[in-house]
Amino acid sequence: MKLNIAVLAGDGIGPEIIAEALKATQAVATKFGHEISFEEALVGACAIDATGNPYPTETHELCMRSDAVLFGAIGAPKYDNDPAAKVRPEQGLLAMRKQLGLYANLRPVTTFPSLIHQSPLRADLVEGADFMCIRELTGGLYFGRPQGRSEDGNTAYDTCIYTREEIERIIHLAYTYARQRRKKVTVVDKANVLATSRLWRQVAQEIEKEYPDVETEYMFVDNAAMRIIQWPKSFDVMVTENMFGDILTDEASVITGSLGMLPSASIGLHTSVFEPIHGSYPQAAGKNIANPLATILSAALMFEYAFGLMEEGKAIRNAVDASMEAGIVTEDIAQADKAYSTTAVGDWIADYIQQ
Repeated sequence: MKLNIAVLAGDGIGPEIIAEALKATQAVATKFGHEISFEEALVGACAIDATGNPYPTETHELCMRSDAVLFGAIGAPKYDNDPAAKVRPEQGLLAMRKQLGLYANLRPVTTFPSLIHQSPLRADLVEGADFMCIRELTGGLYFGRPQGRSEDGNTAYDTCIYTREEIERIIHLAYTYARQRRKKVTVVDKANVLATSRLWRQVAQEIEKEYPDVETEYMFVDNAAMRIIQWPKSFDVMVTENMFGDILTDEASVITGSLGMLPSASIGLHTSVFEPIHGSYPQAAGKNIANPLATILSAALMFEYAFGLMEEGKAIRNAVDASMEAGIVTEDIAQADKAYSTTAVGDWIADYIQQ
């Protein structure tokens, strides 16, 4: 198979972790006989510095003509610390999601045996936890209009808007994945307070009837936040709106022991995007210490969800598991005093794949 992949490394540690994911991707392509090409483009703070636009037209055109997008991270302190900045790196991420029609973010939350001791929760609570968070990406507060501040600067407002179509497509997607897993869907909303959440619940209750083989439960977002901590193994597929999903998926990621371990896939109408869930971690940029495993696992998701190549994805997952069992990991998850560099971990995994 011929695969054309757009590479958007972004800011901070983005270029470093993407480089290691590309090693694993190329190793898999070589092993399984695929022809693969990579083409790079700018996004985020580096794109603002170069063009004034966090998501340049050239970058969007590359994404549209590619089979998949492998994405690093965006964000830089000079923008984070300037609330008056009119153009921000995060605007590039939102623009990419909107223009590519990336309406669903998939974040698998799984635990790793060698990291159980690093979870803030007791081992008996998290051991065996395995669920999928599906977050709506193109609606809600992040995209609602009107949005802004009053002329005197003392009042700010955001508008939360959802349409039936936006809700229907992601609820159907949740049931589709639940049928491939343990056949349970948890719809998270705030229907006791918000009108948009009441529409979410109404639409979900209508769609629920089409999937009688799947168990459905409804949960307010505050209760879901508590349940993730109290009983994470009770979830299978969780689906929710944009802002709730942003918060809950970050919370869920921590119980696994490290933010540097979890990948994500953004699925939509055009080209899908695969990225780690952590940020740009500018403090570590250029030090060769960043954990590349979430990005490498994002490449595994890319093979599986973008190309339907399950064995190729499994080969990457097996290599990551082997690296952790062998202790070939970066300092954030290393035991004792033996930590490896970003590049050393990536090299080891690529070599393992090709064995």
